Amino acid sequence: MQGGQARLGVDIGGTFTDVVLETGADRFSTKVLTTYAAPEHAIVEGMHRVCADAGISPAQISQIIHGTTLATNALIERRGAKTALITTEGFRDVIEMRSESRFEQYDLNLTLPAPLLPRNRRYVVRERIDADGGVLVPLDGEAVAALADELRDAGYDSVAVGLLHSYVNDTHERMIRDVLAERMPAAMVSLSSEVSPQMREYERFNTTVANAYIKPLIKSYLGRLADSLRVAGADCPVFLMHSGGGIIDLATAAEFPVRLVESGPAGGAVFAADIAARHGLDRVLSFDMGGTTAKICLIRDQIPKTARVFEVARTYRFKKGSGMPISIPVIDMVEIGAGGGSLAHVDALRQIRVGPESAGSEPGPACYGRGGQRPAVTDADLILGKLDPAGFAGGRIPLDPAQSAQALSNALGAPLDMSVQDAAHGLAEVVDENMANAARVHAVENGEDLAGFTMIAFGGAAPLHAARLCEKLGIDRCLVPSGAGVGSAIGFLRAPFSFEATRSVFMRLSAFDADAVAGIFADLTEQATTFVRSCDADAPITADYKVYMRYSGQGWEIPVTLPAQDAEHPDPDRFLALFEAAYAALFSRTVAGMEVEITVWAVNATTPKAAVDPATPVTVSPPVAARNQRDLFDAAQGISQIAGVHARADLASGATVIGPAVITEDETSIIVPASRDAVVLSDGCIALQRKE
Repeated sequence: MQGGQARLGVDIGGTFTDVVLETGADRFSTKVLTTYAAPEHAIVEGMHRVCADAGISPAQISQIIHGTTLATNALIERRGAKTALITTEGFRDVIEMRSESRFEQYDLNLTLPAPLLPRNRRYVVRERIDADGGVLVPLDGEAVAALADELRDAGYDSVAVGLLHSYVNDTHERMIRDVLAERMPAAMVSLSSEVSPQMREYERFNTTVANAYIKPLIKSYLGRLADSLRVAGADCPVFLMHSGGGIIDLATAAEFPVRLVESGPAGGAVFAADIAARHGLDRVLSFDMGGTTAKICLIRDQIPKTARVFEVARTYRFKKGSGMPISIPVIDMVEIGAGGGSLAHVDALRQIRVGPESAGSEPGPACYGRGGQRPAVTDADLILGKLDPAGFAGGRIPLDPAQSAQALSNALGAPLDMSVQDAAHGLAEVVDENMANAARVHAVENGEDLAGFTMIAFGGAAPLHAARLCEKLGIDRCLVPSGAGVGSAIGFLRAPFSFEATRSVFMRLSAFDADAVAGIFADLTEQATTFVRSCDADAPITADYKVYMRYSGQGWEIPVTLPAQDAEHPDPDRFLALFEAAYAALFSRTVAGMEVEITVWAVNATTPKAAVDPATPVTVSPPVAARNQRDLFDAAQGISQIAGVHARADLASGATVIGPAVITEDETSIIVPASRDAVVLSDGCIALQRKE
């Protein structure tokens, strides 16, 4: 909260739209089923609910911060605008040829994902710029004008322009934009030199095409959203969460919508980092499980790990390399199709498979009673006793166990000759093991050992599965924060205004040019700061510096964080020392005698993070007696047990709950298996701890 003003955080997910209102020290939240045809309707409905709970009117809201899956969904479902790509002659097929890597080496029938644009929507111009920015073949203005007329007559709504080496010299791309603006003013244009000014044409072209593809859709949605909020009485600034974990204004979001692709999950990582800071935790595994997907992120020293390339719309069992690469700053996380709405089936090998297909909110899991016939993870959780059919979503969405049982029996039980409970157990174990495997692989890829990590679990479904995930991963302690069911929306309210500017300039340390390096960082700092100033003209701004380095001959780089003094007064020896330290931390060794190269430079300008109040130690009270009991299936032991049922609101600081137990609240339920006990901490977090 800033200055006692009311602030609204909104996260549109695949199943629910989460809305959080903070007024001073008070917080009000709700979940509304996502309205796919017009997502702004769910936002307005949720806003009215929380305002009524808080006793204020929408006109008293001073700021709205929003994250959305619309950009991601449009790419996955291939329902963007009619888009054309203009590229350098000879490079028309780059986005189809990809990198030619085989993400499943031994699959003889491997099918590569189709490019976002078919070949007849990819056009070429005769021009050529070399890797140093020199013009080898000038751009033919008349040919560009003729091409613009052709695109206009074909009815294109959006145009992506990606020319070879334009990240070094963008003159030709800007010339094409000028011609397009003159001859087809209604079309939207995306330049690769602005969207993703980095080397590697496949990733850069694909990112620019993705930006152009979703730009009309997102721009239209953001306009409708602003109008709907204004009509509803909330005439205040609206900001968007971007994939890198910061906030940008509506104009920037409309111009670069590809930066919104991971906005919801990024808010969750910011939320987990804030909790980590409150508890002084330096090694955290963030676990966010919603209705459609589960997201896992590593947080070291209270800062989420970031990357500059990630994939969306993976088509081959979520294997790395099977999706569309997006080359923008992003919080690095692994995302799999394992949410409450993820659907299960039996494959040809008579094995239970879960996801990535989701029931979403329309029709939703079978137990919603909205026409869903196939079993989802939520159906299994209901049968296993994790959910109260009368208390789901605060009682606003009653669940039907009979519908769940029928769906589980038809899809899993009958084909595998299982009881309904065994089918539910099998489904839950498959989805939990999928998530555990994803966490293990993500940790190994980042040179981490999860032993000694603390899990922070949030999202509507995560507290139902977190303890079982900890059992599988060998993690002793898990925190479930207050408001866990709407964690990403809370994270939006904790995020700073920020923007990361990047640029590819190839430089070997043996040819290090300190003046050129200082100039690159100065230009990037000015660019990033300008974007942040458009959101908050008066706040102090700090800059974080990073370079991507590698040994000569390697195919990929590692990020190296630079202290401010090394960016302002660059020294090749310091760059080498920092690179070798980062390389050794990741691979446990360095390579002697090899040349070192820098490929990408980055500056992230950000406003200060809000100060956190450290959690204080609590005096642990004797175990709390349960007011109610119900059957709860324990997956580790494979049996049902009598579990105490506790309302989270009734548990005071220091209260202890002995597992097996269920701790309920409006947005989620926390499962405490027999292997764990729960303790309420001073800030309202509930710690699930392994029994001694």
